Amino acid sequence: MNYDVRDMKLAREGKLRIEWASREMPVLKLVQTRFTEEKPFKGIRISGCLHVTTETANLAFTLQAGGADLVLCASNPLSTQDDVAAALVKLGFPVFAIKGEDNKTYYRHILSALEHKPNLTVDDGADLVSTIHQEKTALLSNVIGGTEETTTGVIRLKNMAKAKKLKYPLIAVNDAKTKHFFDNHYGTGQSTIDGITRATNILWAGKNVVMCGYGYCGRGVARRAQGMGAKLIVTEVDPIAALEAAMDGFQVMPLLNAARIGDVFITVSGNTHVIDKAHISRMKDGAILANSGHFNVEINIPALENLAKSKRRIRPFVDEYVLADRRHIYLLGEGRLINLAAAEGHPASVMDMSFANQALSLEYLVKTRGELKPDVYPVPYEIDAEVGRLKLKSMDIAIDKLTQEQQKYLNSWEEGT
Repeated sequence: MNYDVRDMKLAREGKLRIEWASREMPVLKLVQTRFTEEKPFKGIRISGCLHVTTETANLAFTLQAGGADLVLCASNPLSTQDDVAAALVKLGFPVFAIKGEDNKTYYRHILSALEHKPNLTVDDGADLVSTIHQEKTALLSNVIGGTEETTTGVIRLKNMAKAKKLKYPLIAVNDAKTKHFFDNHYGTGQSTIDGITRATNILWAGKNVVMCGYGYCGRGVARRAQGMGAKLIVTEVDPIAALEAAMDGFQVMPLLNAARIGDVFITVSGNTHVIDKAHISRMKDGAILANSGHFNVEINIPALENLAKSKRRIRPFVDEYVLADRRHIYLLGEGRLINLAAAEGHPASVMDMSFANQALSLEYLVKTRGELKPDVYPVPYEIDAEVGRLKLKSMDIAIDKLTQEQQKYLNSWEEGT
């Protein structure tokens, strides 16, 4: 572990921030109360590869309340909040993570978390799962199942399943309605703008912002940037997503065209080299590049490095590249997800729903042990709906229920019945 439990000041700061986040996580608190009584994870070892943030700390408390023996490692080299990790270590949680770790250290920490011999895995990007399947296959016999938090991880896991390489059941928490409708849209939307603003202190009003990808995350970022007064341009490869962007009032064009006029470029596609050499070569002086996808592959950083004659760190999380023709290109957060590299990630109130889904899905895997074949499964509707119901309750919002007559009508097929 990288944190000295004697560092009381750092741990104390982290504990206070964890407490602050818990105020916005009422659903997870309700789950924790039940878990404290029922202990669904008694005797269960869990290894979690997640962004080590204040919200993750509250998930850790919930799983521990349910009897789990939990170990954490980071799911991204720049996303760890060191004060939170220190607080967790002081509270007795093994944590293998430190902000700014290099790739070698990052994967060493994943291997350290796997020494726990987990029965359940909790992943954000599928690095933990892929490492088990490639390097630690002897551990597979211990694993009941796992959960995956993000779009990129779900794509990887589905590809593993398609190739018949997946050896235990995984639940795609990312695809729960109470996750991607809120976490991806509102959470990524707000936190991405927050990260870019903290890193650069730019004025959004009047800027030409190029949104590379218009999925749930891209829509959220685009709407938040629009709300700040920016002029949005969307680039897409999916004709339906592009049509939606156009009907939402945004300009839609190929990235090669947008490259000439964009001030700020934001990738959130889950794909590689979305911004490539040809795009960078067309960008105007002062263009800012940021990524909010899980991996730092969406911007072709090696191509940028090759085009540059010089590079310097001009402020925290901002690297200035000077090209041969003296144009300046600014890369934020080393091309890693900017909302966690330069800011605090999603607001706690949306992570409340995401992590409630995580906790309840893990409980479901324990209850159905041995019943699920190795594959990627959706969050059961009952869990998704319960998270939505509890969130509404915490917001003091009531909704209608179907009458028996209405339920009968919806279940019938005869005309007019």
